[in-house]
Amino acid sequence: MRRDKVIATAGEALAGARDGASFAVGGFGLSGIPNVLIQALYDSGVTGVSVVSNNCGVDGGGLGLLLAARRIARVTASYIGDNKEFARQYLAGELEVELTPQGSLAERLRAGGAGIPAFYTPAGVGTPIADGGLPLRHAPDGSVALASPPKEVRDFDGVPYVLERAITTDYALVRAAKGDRYGNLVFAKAARNFNPLAAMAGRITIAEVEELTDLDPDEVHLPGVFVQRVVPLTREQAADKAIERRTITP
Repeated sequence: MRRDKVIATAGEALAGARDGASFAVGGFGLSGIPNVLIQALYDSGVTGVSVVSNNCGVDGGGLGLLLAARRIARVTASYIGDNKEFARQYLAGELEVELTPQGSLAERLRAGGAGIPAFYTPAGVGTPIADGGLPLRHAPDGSVALASPPKEVRDFDGVPYVLERAITTDYALVRAAKGDRYGNLVFAKAARNFNPLAAMAGRITIAEVEELTDLDPDEVHLPGVFVQRVVPLTREQAADKAIERRTITP
């Protein structure tokens, strides 16, 4: 018999999350981020967490809420973006940050979910990504307190490739447009960029879904084998979608 994975609230779905846990978080900028689960994690008081996400939200939004409250100890991301508090904490030595090419980050998450421990990629060859020396943590005086180590580089058919390690996390928090009771998910537009990959990397994956419904197997983007808990959103929660940068075209 298939197991019903629906949990009534985000707070209940996050029960058991502990200080120092690691979280893969879906979304691209503010598009497709699991707002309700991020707020529930904030409300839980959990601190000292490690976060793996494309970026770390914005000032006052998304993962920026946890960042401002000093709940995040380490971030693995592809860019800092316009988050001034993220930049301040990193440069002040208050936050450990691993920056990685966006495509490599995506594949590291996917590989973790697929059980592949590492892979070779040309991205980053000949740069501090491969050679080491990127500041992971600064000292309060601005000097480098901890730098990234060099990575293995190997030639294949005369082309150099750098070895990247896969990523797995204690939890994954994702948002889907539709989901069923068994954890099968469908993502909309930009939300499909990182949510499926983050979901694969988590040992316990929690999905907030805008619509809980029956799904045709042919429309499923991520099978329920990767999802342990499903949180149906209210109409108001589903409609709450922030815009990172509003532009107007004449």
